[in-house]
Amino acid sequence: MSETIEIPKRSGTAFTIRKGELLSVIDPRGEQVADLLAFDQADTGHVISSGRTLDYAETLYLTKGHTLYSNRSRPMLVIEQDTVGRHDFLLTPCSYDTFHHFYPTLQPHRGCFGNLAAALEPYGIMADQIPVAFNCFMNVPIDGATGKLAVLPPLSRAGDHIVFRAQMDLIIGLTACSAPDSNGGTFKPIHYRIDDNP
Repeated sequence: MSETIEIPKRSGTAFTIRKGELLSVIDPRGEQVADLLAFDQADTGHVISSGRTLDYAETLYLTKGHTLYSNRSRPMLVIEQDTVGRHDFLLTPCSYDTFHHFYPTLQPHRGCFGNLAAALEPYGIMADQIPVAFNCFMNVPIDGATGKLAVLPPLSRAGDHIVFRAQMDLIIGLTACSAPDSNGGTFKPIHYRIDDNP
């Protein structure tokens, strides 16, 4: 088994994985969101797509067995394990603007958007290329009558995880989310691990 790497609270990173490798995203302390992006290593205009994925899955609640598709309808990641079963693929990464909008009395933070932009820049990916992220462990229930969204504390507990298998060579962006409501009012690290195809 490979090394488990920590993403410190309110920060982000980027790295590459190869087709067939497993990416485990782990919530070591519980109730912490991790925003995940995927780009094709061969063409960074080829990127993970919320719209394509939700369209093909026919559900908002993506879990084990579901595929995350690209903007060109190609499979990018398949969820192979999921101990939580509730994640979000609707809401955009938090940013300075998010903090001004939702948390006007708090010190603004560059958020997941800024952390992803900084981490992905060395790969030639600019901020305007950042799409909606797959928000691991984020709990966003939807009122069936009104369609109103709520952001509640994640259902994840210490040690919960989600495991993806790469369907192509990918550049991954991954954060430990910075928005208070998304994480039950606290900020904690996220762990991840890359394993070879067993």
